[in-house]
Amino acid sequence: MASKSSTRASFQYEPQEEVLDVKPQGTKLHIGIPKETAFQENRIALTPDAVGVLVMNGNRVSVEHNAGEASHFSDHDYAEAGATIVYDREEVFRCPILVKSAPPVEEDMPLIQMNQTIISPVHFSALKKELIVQMMEKRVTALSFENFKDESGTYPIVRSMSEIAGSAVMLIAGQYLSSF
Repeated sequence: MASKSSTRASFQYEPQEEVLDVKPQGTKLHIGIPKETAFQENRIALTPDAVGVLVMNGNRVSVEHNAGEASHFSDHDYAEAGATIVYDREEVFRCPILVKSAPPVEEDMPLIQMNQTIISPVHFSALKKELIVQMMEKRVTALSFENFKDESGTYPIVRSMSEIAGSAVMLIAGQYLSSF
């Protein structure tokens, strides 16, 4: 009689490496968001959510104390998103990149640093010549919101602001008409 031989499969588990997405280590940005001083300017350039995205990608954001107050964003909201709250206006203006919701004004010029980048609505046609000359002397790079184009050739920021203004007009008109 033939003998039965037992064949056992032998195996063992081998740990495998997990491939993770590694972000390239490049230059990280330090962005300053000052409180706007222009007459009736209640906007702020970046919301706490946008600041959170910047911080999560390794950038530093400094927000001036109460900069978002008129837009109903507290310092706590920005701190929770990872921003540093700065109580000295000059310290915010020492950041290499400033993001503003209003064009630069004369009061800002003594605080603006050499070779600084300012991202804001610039409205070159409305700026005083002296202000433009001062910015040029300080070698400021000014990126104008109203001139940003997307891949399709449209101006997304202008379109968004126009939609907001159009919605606001209807709400304000409704308020005035409801009082009759």
